[in-house]
Amino acid sequence: MTQARSNWSRRRRPLWGAFAMGLGGALVLGFVAQGLASGLDLSDAFVPRVLVAFGLVLGLVLSFLPADLPAGGFGLANGVTLLRGGQVALLCGFLGEPSGTTAGWLLVGIAALALALDGVDGWLARQLGSASPFGARFDLETDALLIAVLSLLAWQTGRAGAWVLLSGLLRYLFVAAGQVWVWLRRPLPPSRRRQAACVAQVASLLLCLTPAVPFPWERLAALAGLGLLVYSFGVDIVWLARHARPSPSEDQRP
Repeated sequence: MTQARSNWSRRRRPLWGAFAMGLGGALVLGFVAQGLASGLDLSDAFVPRVLVAFGLVLGLVLSFLPADLPAGGFGLANGVTLLRGGQVALLCGFLGEPSGTTAGWLLVGIAALALALDGVDGWLARQLGSASPFGARFDLETDALLIAVLSLLAWQTGRAGAWVLLSGLLRYLFVAAGQVWVWLRRPLPPSRRRQAACVAQVASLLLCLTPAVPFPWERLAALAGLGLLVYSFGVDIVWLARHARPSPSEDQRP
């Protein structure tokens, strides 16, 4: 009982910090979404979609938030990542909405801001001494969700064919495959190539969604980004396959 109380005491501060930031973010996001819905004459489902998407992001954050975060709190760096999650939620609101030039430029602007903030959270974490495995994973999953939503929007708006959905599915297919083949769940070494592929994929989808980019260049941009992402995943899978031999601790498992 004492141990459980101690664990809750340590986890309470980051939980409250994340909840407070999330609640404030939800309020701001609701006002922004309502303004966009009114200004662009979007459907009544736009604001609920945005808030539900952000609620899911926040719910996952609160569920997986560890008690041993550096400095004992949620931290500014994770707050920036949560802000990026809010931007992705705002993009989710456009799923199912009719496309138009104004909405197209708005999508590009929101996604470009989310891309510009990518790396800011990591830099802040290093500067403030608050880097953690949770923060790195939170950033990774936010990037993956951003790519998934952008690929859906590229397909929905007709800027690319259904093949573009593979851009958003690759990360989740990789995770699902790891449930079947354990060696795919092994930690990968840090890689500039992996980071560059992620940024290039988002940038290529931004070009694809940009109204000023004519046919067929928007599709070629998305295809180039997808090719680079497939290559990056392929390199990682080959590395994991070559290092698939079980570790001594795994050999000793019953």
